[in-house]
Amino acid sequence: MEQRGELVLIVSTLLLLIVVVFLVILFTVFQQRKNKLLLERTESKKRYEREIAETQIEIREETLRNISWELHDNIGQLLTLAKIQLQHASPENMGEISEIIAKSLTEVRALSKIINPDFINNIKLKEAISLEIERFNRLNYIDAKLTVTGEEQEVNQKHGIIIFRILQEFFSNTIKHSKGSKLEVFLHYKDDSIQIVAKDNGVGFEMAGVRFKGLGLQNIKARAKLINAEAKFMSEPQKGTSLIINYYI
Repeated sequence: MEQRGELVLIVSTLLLLIVVVFLVILFTVFQQRKNKLLLERTESKKRYEREIAETQIEIREETLRNISWELHDNIGQLLTLAKIQLQHASPENMGEISEIIAKSLTEVRALSKIINPDFINNIKLKEAISLEIERFNRLNYIDAKLTVTGEEQEVNQKHGIIIFRILQEFFSNTIKHSKGSKLEVFLHYKDDSIQIVAKDNGVGFEMAGVRFKGLGLQNIKARAKLINAEAKFMSEPQKGTSLIINYYI
């Protein structure tokens, strides 16, 4: 009887030890996974903040380039023309001179909007796109148009920065390489998402044979994924190129 009691005690002790060891192992595995998840979240947050900072720098650099071009190609030429006409001023051409100076002032006011640091740090997506479209038309870079449908919704400010930079890259490719004459941007507000479609009527390209890396598509896709969005290109030779962004609120 005594031996049986000792046997039961030993078996119970072993079972208890097994359970304890199992629980310790389970807790250790759980803690490791938890730590790994926390580390991944921390790294993801750092990567996100780094991407936002880099994007703001890129927008700032692009803005400064645009300002430089406008000062040289547009405002500079207008003021030079006004100076020449003032040297030969007469009652007959004073109206024309006044018109040129007024246009120069309008251009300077337009520039002041994008020079303001708040424009970059507090981008409102719809306003930022609208200003870009206005700039393209004002400088005769391309015939551009923005169409907005649906009830406007608030976009996370940092997400708006990413979306705007993606569109800037597409606009830049369109103006520099597409040889198109028209650029259309559609901003569709839906209940739980926003769809943005930008398309040109340029030379386009064959989707199967193109090196997407060269067009920055991989970078665009990675940035879109970072903000819970999807981005894709569509193009055909001589039928233009489209960029579709689906952003989920």
